[in-house]
Amino acid sequence: MLSDAQWSELEPLVEAWWPKAKTPPQDLQRTLSAILWRHQNGAKWRAIPEGMGPWWRAAQNFIRWSRAGVWERLLTLVQQRGCQLGLVFLDGTNVRAHQKAAGAAKKGGSAAERDHREALGRSRGGYGTKACVIADGRGRTIAFRLAPGQAHELPHAISRLDGLPGVPKWVVGDSGYTSHTFREHIWTMGARPAIPPQRHEAAVACPCWIDNNRNQVERLWARFKEWRAIATHYEKTTASFTGVICLAAAIDWLNR
Repeated sequence: MLSDAQWSELEPLVEAWWPKAKTPPQDLQRTLSAILWRHQNGAKWRAIPEGMGPWWRAAQNFIRWSRAGVWERLLTLVQQRGCQLGLVFLDGTNVRAHQKAAGAAKKGGSAAERDHREALGRSRGGYGTKACVIADGRGRTIAFRLAPGQAHELPHAISRLDGLPGVPKWVVGDSGYTSHTFREHIWTMGARPAIPPQRHEAAVACPCWIDNNRNQVERLWARFKEWRAIATHYEKTTASFTGVICLAAAIDWLNR
């Protein structure tokens, strides 16, 4: 259940992102508590404790709000508290899909096209989703992208950087972002890359304090994967899984 202190921070944000001319559902605090409980524990909707209200109300509201982009708007409002763009961190991880994640409506096209649309694919780690995030200097989510599990992290990096609210001083990434073209793009936008070189390239000068802070994004993923619904992909659609990550990212902002 959301504490009164947590709800006091969320309530003005809820009022801000709630669609105009729409009446909020009754007992919104309890409904949000049920949604959080389900995703933090990775349980079935029917397993939500009775004290949190009808399970179907939480399920219906979460799915409807995911389709309407409500969770993305909530994250955007939380981010207005101010990002620290001295350092930004890029990183991706594979999220293994549960068997329940399969079976979304085809909506035209083949099963392979449906999987691509729902960001599901097979890699060496199994059937799942590649989630790529960009974090600010305090390890808080600025933006993320979902792609099929076999996708590489690099193609999504430029679009994430171009969507930043400002120009960072340093862009930090691991060897998965090693690319001469990508480094050139970072220099062009006015930032400096801190990305390990390939074996045949010359060493890249990088201040030691950047290496000391490189784990910020790793710790962000560690916090995310404490949510069972992020550690394992249970959702059938990209909209719902995006909603889970946006909600977790918003709560993480409020806690930091």
